[in-house]
Amino acid sequence: MEITMKNTILSPKFLLTGLILLPLIFGQIQAQAQKKPRKSPNATVTQQVALTDITIKYCRPGVKGRKIWGDIVPYGMNPGTEYTKGQEFPWRAGANENTTIEISQDVQVEGKSLAAGTYGIHMIPGKKEWVVIFNKNSTAWGSYSYNQEEDALRVTVSPVETEHNEWLAYYFTDLADNSATLNLHWEKLKVPVKVQVASAGVE
Repeated sequence: MEITMKNTILSPKFLLTGLILLPLIFGQIQAQAQKKPRKSPNATVTQQVALTDITIKYCRPGVKGRKIWGDIVPYGMNPGTEYTKGQEFPWRAGANENTTIEISQDVQVEGKSLAAGTYGIHMIPGKKEWVVIFNKNSTAWGSYSYNQEEDALRVTVSPVETEHNEWLAYYFTDLADNSATLNLHWEKLKVPVKVQVASAGVE
C-alpha cells in the first residue's frame, strides 16, 4: 500500500492566530507552575509612622523541629556551601530571595541615618549582639552575592528571648507618633530594631 503525503499551505491568518495563542499557552503553563506552594511562603508587612511608610517583604521559613540558632542559622558569618568555598556571607534574614525594606522617607535606625529607598536586609547573628545590615542591593537571591561595599548602614542590636514562634515573622511594636520598633521573631528569639522618623504631620 502506498501512502502519498500532500503539501499543506498554512494561511497567514492561521499563522497569526498561532503566534497570538502561543504566549497565552506558555503563560498558563507558567502560572500553573507558580501555583505550587513554597516551603517558605511570601509575606509583606507595612507600617506607617507619621508620614513615612515602612514595608518589609520576606519569606517565612518554619522551625519544623530543627535547631535554629547556632545551627540552621550559624552565629557569625555563614561559611557558605561546597559551591562557595572560601566565601562568607551574613544571614539573609528570611528565606529565598532577599528580605527587603522599603522606606518612603529618610529615617533614623538605632540613631543612625538611612535615606529613603529599598534595601536588602542581612544579619550577622551573635549570642549577645546582632549586626543588622541594610544593603543597596535589594534584588539578589539570599546573601550569596552580598558585597559589603554596597552596605548603606550597619547597626548593632541585642536579641531578646521570648515565646516560641514557629514561622519567622516581622512585625512592628512600640508604635509612637514618630517611631516604632521593627522586630524579627523566629523560634524563641526576637531581634528588635528601633526606627525613628520626622514627626511633622502627626495629627
